[in-house]
Amino acid sequence: MQTVQLIRKQAKHKVTVCEEEGVIFLRFPLIEQTNLVKHGFSTRLGGVSQGIYAAMNLSFGRGDKDADVKENYKRMAKALHTDTTHMVLSKQTHTANVRVVTKKDCGKGIHVPLDYTDVDALVTNEPGVMLVTFYADCVPIYLIDVKNRAIGLCHSGWRGTVKKISRCALAVMNKQYGTLPGDVTAAIGPSICGDCYEVSEDVVQEFEHIFESELMPDIARKKENGKYLLDLWRANELILEEAGVPESQIQTTDLCTCCNPDIFFSHRASGGQRGGLAAFMELI
Repeated sequence: MQTVQLIRKQAKHKVTVCEEEGVIFLRFPLIEQTNLVKHGFSTRLGGVSQGIYAAMNLSFGRGDKDADVKENYKRMAKALHTDTTHMVLSKQTHTANVRVVTKKDCGKGIHVPLDYTDVDALVTNEPGVMLVTFYADCVPIYLIDVKNRAIGLCHSGWRGTVKKISRCALAVMNKQYGTLPGDVTAAIGPSICGDCYEVSEDVVQEFEHIFESELMPDIARKKENGKYLLDLWRANELILEEAGVPESQIQTTDLCTCCNPDIFFSHRASGGQRGGLAAFMELI
């Protein structure tokens, strides 16, 4: 398929492009090498949704038909060799809140209603629990403790990045499972890139509060119009490294959701008229 070849060319080996029965999704080679998880990041290709949600919309509550969204989940589950009854969905509001989930939570958000809100990161150490978080320009962060067999998924927009949500998730994993950052393999997935993400000065000032001044040129570049271009990929790399995750154990994508609106849902590129992407990870 031409689209698959296009993604592969752009990704430059930083992701593995997978196709299962028409569903196209991404995996991260560094995560695959752990042999501990089933994981993936969806594209907008291979689903049944129509119009602005075409085709693999995985977000409920944006106006798409629930039946179509559920069918998309079934297709993703089959592609990932799991089941929708294993999935636990987040309820994101740009917090740094981390929820510990177990098999008792399986099915929440798809088969049974969520009984929580304000959750932007999920962690577990139980096999057979598929963590699911959502995106349309924000940064997906995958965390795998290869020693203690524990995992986490984080949704990190600019607010979550300022709150260092990945560090918060690592702290919870340390408390719950004994996770040490040196034992963690991490991946930073497709999101808006530093050439597309224009923000105002007040947003950059939030980053200046948490990063040393010598690091800011790597994170924010001022434009002639007084706005800034913000690199969330680099910011989240620095947060993981600061937390103690070795640089060699972090893999960062080079696929931008805003640059590729035919492949990904992008809030910026679509003016908010869009469906949602999802990150998936389950311990084997």
